Order: sequence, then C-alpha cells, then structure tokens
Amino acid sequence: MRQHDARRRHSPFRSRTLLALPGFSWTGLFFVAPLLLLLVYSFGQIDIFTFQVNWGWTLDNYRRLNNGLYLDPIVRSLVLSLGATMLCLLIGFPVALWISRLSGRAQTLALVAVMIPFWSSFVVRTYALVNLLGDGGPLADLLHRLHLASDSPGLLYTPTSIAIGIVYSYLPLMILPLFVALERIDPSLLAAAADLGASGRRVFRRVVLPLAAPGIVAGCILVGVPATGEYTIPAILGGGKTLMVGNVIADQFLKVGDYPFGSALAMMLMAVLTLILVLARSRLQRFEEA
Repeated sequence: MRQHDARRRHSPFRSRTLLALPGFSWTGLFFVAPLLLLLVYSFGQIDIFTFQVNWGWTLDNYRRLNNGLYLDPIVRSLVLSLGATMLCLLIGFPVALWISRLSGRAQTLALVAVMIPFWSSFVVRTYALVNLLGDGGPLADLLHRLHLASDSPGLLYTPTSIAIGIVYSYLPLMILPLFVALERIDPSLLAAAADLGASGRRVFRRVVLPLAAPGIVAGCILVGVPATGEYTIPAILGGGKTLMVGNVIADQFLKVGDYPFGSALAMMLMAVLTLILVLARSRLQRFEEA
C-alpha cells in the first residue's frame, strides 16, 4: 500500500519532468552549449599567421577590452540603448495609457495598429528608414519647409539615425507591457484618490505610476537588452560609420577571424546584460512586494 502511494506521488513529478525535457534539451543544445563554447574560446589565442586557435588559457583577450578602440563602441552601445529606451518610455507611456482607456473594438484596433509593424520583415522596415532619413527623403523635406534644417540635415549614418531606428523598431515592445500594467489598474482607485482631493497630477504620480511600475520595468528590459547588442540597425542606418558592440563582435568573427577576442567581447556583453537583468528583476520584485 505504501509503495503504491509512493508511486502515485512520484508519477506527477515524472510527468512534469518528461514534459519539460524537450524544452531543457533545446535550451541546453542551442543556448547553454554555444555559450560554454564562447567561454572556452575567450581564453584562447589566435595565431596571426595561421589563424589557428591556441589554448593557452590567457586573460589577454579581456585585457584588450580596455583599449579605446573597443571601449568606445561599448560605451556608445550603452548610451544609445539607454537613450532609446528612455525615449520609447516617454513615447510609449501616453500611447499605452490612451489604449488602456479605450474599450471594445476600439481597443482591439489600437492594439492591432501597434503590432502591425511586426508583421513585416525587420530588415525591410530598417531599410525603409534609409529612404525616410536620407537627405532627399520626406523628413529632410519637412525640416527644410519648417526652416529647422538646411537642404541636407545629415541625419542618415549618424548616431541619431541609429537611435531613431531603435525607437521605431522596439517601441511596440514598450507599449504592450505598459498597456497590460495600466489596464489592470482598478478605476475605482483613481476615483477614490480624486474624491480625497488629489489633483490629476498627484493621482498620476502617487497612484498610476507606482501601479504601472512592473510594466515600466518589463518594457525597459524588452527594449534595452536587445538594443544594447543590436547589429542590424547600426549596420544599415550607421553605414559602417557608427559602430556598436554588436557590429564589433560580428567583425571579429566574420572579417578579422579572431574568434577568441570576439568571444571575449560576447562574454563581456553577456555579463553586462545579465547584471542589468538581475538589477531589473530585483527592482521588479520590490514593486510587486510593495
């Protein structure tokens, strides 16, 4: 009898294990194993004559990260990612708040409008910005008509064009989690705050913002993390003039052939993003507990 009860207790555990096995296998094969391979390569050295990797287990690849040639793209990536994330938040919060106030079919149509850009190719959308931001494009013509810029504002192939591309591409990833957080706010809380004499600005600062904090943190993670290692947008809108860390890593693998140093750069980026995720997660837990 006891053995039968023990088998019944263990059977759900075995079922859950079997169900999770394909996911764990996929993650281990296509994420953990390549990551460990990069870690091993990052401690090797490349022979500049034969381009063979020597396993000397050296830290020289990580010491080279202090070089300004590689430090500048790292800092530029962090600054552009932070600025684009904050701009996505400033633009996305009012949009998400407006959508959360809608109801029925109007809300559905607004959400569909936010998600429509994802229905087309990411590369195609980025190349479309080349025509939009170019000197002969509609944006340059508008700035010229408003007397805000000369005939050639020079937006394309600059850090500004990269920031615009990041905001355009990742803005839906900021709006959707903000919408989920704002929609969950009970309207009676806003009405109660107003009845107690709080102004609209005070209600927004003391009620709406704290309750929307989980969506803000989630949106910043969804935008900031991929934007930091972005490769396609700087390659197209930067024109090879403004490099981010993703482009430098790709060049080390595809052009230079220095796999160990490229691996060290990738591991450094992974460490920075992991630290950001841990800090954001701890911040999110504090909001949820409060």
